[in-house]
Amino acid sequence: MLRIITQRAEARTELRRICDRIHDDQVVHKEATVREVLQAVKRQGDRAVLHYTAEFDRLTFKAEDLRVSGSELDAAYQQVSKELLDAIRLACRQIEAFHRQRMPKSWVQFAEDDVVLGKRYTPVDCAGLYVPGGQAAYPSTVLMNAVPAKVANVPRIVMVTPPGAEKTIHPAVLVAAQEAGVEEIYRVGGAQAIAALAYGTETIPKVDVITGPGNIYVTLAKKLVYGTVGIDSLAGPSEVLIIADKVANPAHVAADMLAQAEHDQMAAAILLTDDSVLARKVVDEVERQLIDHPRRLLTEKAIAHYGLVVVVESLADAADLSNEFAPEHLELEIADPWGLLDRIRHAGAIFLGCSTPEAVGDYLAGPNHTLPTSGSARYASALSVETFMKHSSLVQYSQAALQKVAGAIDVLAKAEGLHSHADSVRLRVRGNLNPEA
Repeated sequence: MLRIITQRAEARTELRRICDRIHDDQVVHKEATVREVLQAVKRQGDRAVLHYTAEFDRLTFKAEDLRVSGSELDAAYQQVSKELLDAIRLACRQIEAFHRQRMPKSWVQFAEDDVVLGKRYTPVDCAGLYVPGGQAAYPSTVLMNAVPAKVANVPRIVMVTPPGAEKTIHPAVLVAAQEAGVEEIYRVGGAQAIAALAYGTETIPKVDVITGPGNIYVTLAKKLVYGTVGIDSLAGPSEVLIIADKVANPAHVAADMLAQAEHDQMAAAILLTDDSVLARKVVDEVERQLIDHPRRLLTEKAIAHYGLVVVVESLADAADLSNEFAPEHLELEIADPWGLLDRIRHAGAIFLGCSTPEAVGDYLAGPNHTLPTSGSARYASALSVETFMKHSSLVQYSQAALQKVAGAIDVLAKAEGLHSHADSVRLRVRGNLNPEA
């Protein structure tokens, strides 16, 4: 049953509980298992990857079967409908167009006295993409990870995804990968896949950065290999927070909440509204739409544990509560969404207006759907081309420019007890800055 809360203090307590839902007592035990997997793959390579795939996924492979063959990639196009192929291609174009606008530009600035300063952006050499799989298929996740890497001009892109019971990967996933420019795909998932990407094996190459969501084992593995490789983020269960007023349609709001809840039994769906009538209508609509829901059991669990409706005194109060929660997805289903936007400080993605369901962002609006969760929108952002790039500072001083600042460098270096730092400048400029030294 979806709960309605009217007291601000209780609402803040419930929002904190929902935000902290991933911190359970099982994490310590799971982290120990993940550490074991990582160390084994680091030491034994393919052998450990195949062992854990057999143990966890009940699938037996030979090392040569890990990589998806060219014939399997070709066959995938014959197994998807024209409508699905067209939709994948449309999404790919939209995502690419958006991320090309985000491409950072290198720059050089010529200052006084022949000082040249700048910043140079370059892509990583190899990116590893993790795409959840098994019995599910997420071509949208393929596109959201692969397209920004391709736009960033990463020379080598490697994708891993767990296969289904027949050791196959869903054709929609394979088609999406090829449309995004990825053809190096390995059928492996879980912590062993992250370990293979981080350390490299005889078959799977070591990468520089790993992106993509997964279950708790994948998330913990990414956390533990960070430093050996870069990562995008530590994705927790998905969440949506909706701020709605009297103009919102209760059926639409309920559908948006269920759209989030059907992801996972730990997904969160929250409504903040200044209209108590709307609040009750949304609760009734959620119950009605759940009756024949194809994923009713899972969705009901999410709504029961992490669904919430809060009646607030004003939309300004709703914005304040939203900022405390820092949602992954924020919908502003109100008469004047742009008027409230200035009060929103923390959110992964913001969907403005009653005709903008979060689902458009999931699939093809363009901005990335890999977003910060569990309150991390307070300091983190969506996956982007920058995730696959790094920048180097550019510095050039002329002899005259170095002479001008040599004295200050000498003073600072000596204050830190780093005399060779001072010498490295003194030896380059005319005269001796400190003849008694």
